[in-house]
Amino acid sequence: MRNQFYYSFGIVLLAIFLFLVMIHRAYWFLVVLIPLAGLFVHDIMQKKHAILRNFPILGHIRYIFEFIRPEIRQYFIAGDQEERPYDRETRTLIYERSKNIRDTIPFGTQRDILAVGYEWTLHSMNALKPAEVEPRITVGSDLCKQPYSSSRLNISGMSFGALSANAVMAMNLGAKIGNFAQATGEGGLSPYHLQGGDIIWQIGTGYFGCRDEEGRFAPDEFAKEANRPEVKMIELKLSQGAKPSHGGILPAAKLTPEIAAIRKAPLGHDVLSPGKHTAFSTPTEMMHFIQQLRDLCGGKPVGVKLCLGLHHEFFAMCKAMLETGIYPDFITVDGAEGGTGAAPVEFVNHVGTPLHFALQFVHNTLTGINLRHKIRIAASGKIATGFDMVTKVAIGADICNMARPMMMATGCIQSMQCNTNTCPTGVATQDPRLQKALNVDDKKHRVAHFHEITLHSFLELIGAMGLKNPSELTRDRIYRRINCDVVKTFDEIYTHVEPGCFLNGNIPEVYAKDWERARTDRF
Repeated sequence: MRNQFYYSFGIVLLAIFLFLVMIHRAYWFLVVLIPLAGLFVHDIMQKKHAILRNFPILGHIRYIFEFIRPEIRQYFIAGDQEERPYDRETRTLIYERSKNIRDTIPFGTQRDILAVGYEWTLHSMNALKPAEVEPRITVGSDLCKQPYSSSRLNISGMSFGALSANAVMAMNLGAKIGNFAQATGEGGLSPYHLQGGDIIWQIGTGYFGCRDEEGRFAPDEFAKEANRPEVKMIELKLSQGAKPSHGGILPAAKLTPEIAAIRKAPLGHDVLSPGKHTAFSTPTEMMHFIQQLRDLCGGKPVGVKLCLGLHHEFFAMCKAMLETGIYPDFITVDGAEGGTGAAPVEFVNHVGTPLHFALQFVHNTLTGINLRHKIRIAASGKIATGFDMVTKVAIGADICNMARPMMMATGCIQSMQCNTNTCPTGVATQDPRLQKALNVDDKKHRVAHFHEITLHSFLELIGAMGLKNPSELTRDRIYRRINCDVVKTFDEIYTHVEPGCFLNGNIPEVYAKDWERARTDRF
């Protein structure tokens, strides 16, 4: 019925055009009519799209609306707290802070504070000023010769290649202004990371920047780069939240000759990182590799980054720490809600452990083996505000890392085009025309402002709770509504362990089976 209607409508429209041309001799109608006629013939002759064969010309309207649907929803339909992964309210806050303009709201909260999942903290009558709260923490165990005084907030790993050169430079210069660190991502240490800001050099499964022609780890290449003064810490990436055990993906469209040279990868193909490391194959070998990295970089802090997977495999790592006496200086826990430039839908939506649960698991395990006081924990994965940082520190983190909010501070508008090389703001593209619009001198200050104001918000909340150091924050300070009548603290929600319990045999039942299963000679 609809098909007949559209055909009839097309015939009537054609008849009207011809009638007007004949009556008024308005030959300019032909300028419109001839292309439409050509499009009509093309649509009914082509065999790729059924909708265009059934509804010639008008069927294109469907594709137009489908193409602009995200923008229509973002700007005209979605509410301030509806969009994902970051809603309008959060994005607006990031933009305001990066521009150093008013970030307050009037008339009270718009959040439903009686909704299930709502979280809050309790303040103290003995509140402290933000300036009275310690803003930094030292990273580096007794195995480390060059400990690093880290900000409580840093830039999470994002590679040059996934980001444009201008975006990387703006972030690094912002880190220099604000005295915080930028993680390189697994794409290697590029010249754009070396603008004077502190660097956390991330070593992934592809060993980009420190590998030989066969893609294997090259110690000499690593030592040459790792001993640069800008490199403050080394992060051995085991997996990431958005695509754990999948490896990184740099689409061929974004692979330039420059990036290929930095990564030592062939042009014309997607650059894929393996799903696992080749420099080690067992937990024990991993610990010795960590020590090798530490020796090669002159004793700088060396850590690992992971998205929590099989529990017995993490337990195996911890048993290897105990057996060898070697342990990382920090562990970065990436939640399954973390971002990426490109990943399979199934991995993004259904693989990996959410950050809150992963944090408490890692914190509890290190507490249970009496190494928590030697190993710092960094949290990454959809952290954007001072209160986000508070919740992560309460569960077990020492440091918080942000990626997508730092992109937004650099200009990202969440257009969701990171994997297409068409990012309209020049942040996540290698198109020279698009990235040229990103003004480094302007955006570096926005990155610095966002860090400064967000960190101030975090310290202000810590002070409001009457604490002088974020490390004093405990799980019983944060509340979550479980249902309309029940409220619990994080301490009641998440499993609690006693220091050393994994060593004296008093292992909580929830962990016992996986702890028994863990072996240091295999994952």
